[in-house]
Amino acid sequence: MFTGIIEEKGIIKSIHAGGRSSRIVISAAIILEDLKIGDSINTDGVCLTVTEFSSSSFTVDVMPETMLRSTFGKLKPGSMVNLERALRLSDRLGGHIVSGHIDGSGRLEKIRKDENAIWLFIVAEEPVLRYIVEKGSVAVDGISLTVAKVDHRAFEVSVIPHTQAETTILTKKTGDAVNIECDIIGKYIEKLSKTNVGKMDVNFLAENGFV
Repeated sequence: MFTGIIEEKGIIKSIHAGGRSSRIVISAAIILEDLKIGDSINTDGVCLTVTEFSSSSFTVDVMPETMLRSTFGKLKPGSMVNLERALRLSDRLGGHIVSGHIDGSGRLEKIRKDENAIWLFIVAEEPVLRYIVEKGSVAVDGISLTVAKVDHRAFEVSVIPHTQAETTILTKKTGDAVNIECDIIGKYIEKLSKTNVGKMDVNFLAENGFV
C-alpha cells in the first residue's frame, strides 16, 4: 500500500521492450536508500516490483496487462516519473490509501493557473468516473489529490505549489495521458452491495464489521 505522497521524481534511464511487456531501468536517489530486491515502488501510480538495483537506479518488469492499462507505453528514456516507497505501518497516512493498481487512464483536456494553484481538467471513461466523488480522493500518476468537481465526462483537481515542485505535474501538457486510481473504498462497497442484494441491513453490516 501507498499514500500518494510522492517522495521523488525518477528519470527513465532505459526501456527494453518485449512483444507486449517491458523492462525499465529508472534513475533515482531517495528511493534507493533502503531498497531491497522484491520491494514495491509506486511508479507514476503503478505498483512495480524491484528486480535489480544499483547505487543510482533500479529495474522493474512491466507485464502486458500493465502496459495495456497504463501510460507506460508512452514513456521514453529521459521521461520523469513519480516515485513512492510502500507505506510502513508506523508512518503517517498523509494522503489516502493507494494500492498502485490503476483503474485506467485519463486525458488532460485543460490546465488552468489560479494564483498559486494549478487546475487540471481530466477526461476519463465512465468505468473510472463512477468511483470519483466530489471532495473525495483520487490518485493521478500516483499523486494523492482531492476531487474539486466531477461530472459525466471529467473531473477537476487543484494542485498546490508544493505538489507542483515535488512531482512531475508541471511536465504535463494538454492532451497528455495520466494514470488514474480511484479510492478503493468505493469499489469494495459496490462489490459488497451487489453480492448481497436484498441483504443489506443493520444486521448484515454488524456481521461484517461495519457497525
